[in-house]
Amino acid sequence: MGRILLIVAAVVLAFFLLGSLLGFVFGLLKWALIIGLVAVVVMFAAKLFRSSRVRD
Repeated sequence: MGRILLIVAAVVLAFFLLGSLLGFVFGLLKWALIIGLVAVVVMFAAKLFRSSRVRD
């Protein structure tokens, strides 16, 4: 009985750790996507303003 409870406790603890680890990974992925999107917008705006300045 004690061994079964120990296994159940280990499985529950593993799920808690897996959930927090996945949350951390997805949080990092979210911020990487946001920073990448901001960088793409800035590069596009710089290219747009640079090309419009040459035309004038």
